[in-house]
Amino acid sequence: MNLITDRIKESIEVKGKILADPLLLEKIEISAQTIISCFNNGHRLYFCGNGGSAADAQHLAAEFSGRYYFDRPPLPAEALHVNSSYITAVGNDYSYDLIYSRYIAGAGSRGDVLVGISTSGNSGNIIQAMIKAREIGMEIIAFTGSTGGKMKEHANILLNVPSTDTPRIQESHITIGHIICEIVESALFKK
Repeated sequence: MNLITDRIKESIEVKGKILADPLLLEKIEISAQTIISCFNNGHRLYFCGNGGSAADAQHLAAEFSGRYYFDRPPLPAEALHVNSSYITAVGNDYSYDLIYSRYIAGAGSRGDVLVGISTSGNSGNIIQAMIKAREIGMEIIAFTGSTGGKMKEHANILLNVPSTDTPRIQESHITIGHIICEIVESALFKK
């Protein structure tokens, strides 16, 4: 029972640190406004991550492209890892570090938004995607842990969760992602 209550308390503690950080809260709002502008201008939203962060990327892309709180038209959002043939071909023929940057090179456009998700902030394939996105003129949002890792150098907006504990960071990434989804959906589709 202690393990259960300890983990719930730890999760609450990390979210409490987010609540107490006005700069991070402001960056969450700025991220939402950046995505609103992206969609209002006819552009697309891309997500990328590895492992659990890939699952989070796919989850959040589905919230935008499907629906979040209410029925409304779909928004152009996708997770870059969902085509297994593409991922395995590029990983085999080039390098796993290039799986996302090659996709961005082929599909990304100036004005699109890339959301890179990595608890460490040091995922090489996400950093390469961010570098390519910057070359194209895309906006870049990074979801990371406390330090931001190497991704902080490449992001327009850094959402660095104040923790070094991977599960707590991932829980907060989904919470932040859901908040952004709600802000965007409410702004674009008035009930």
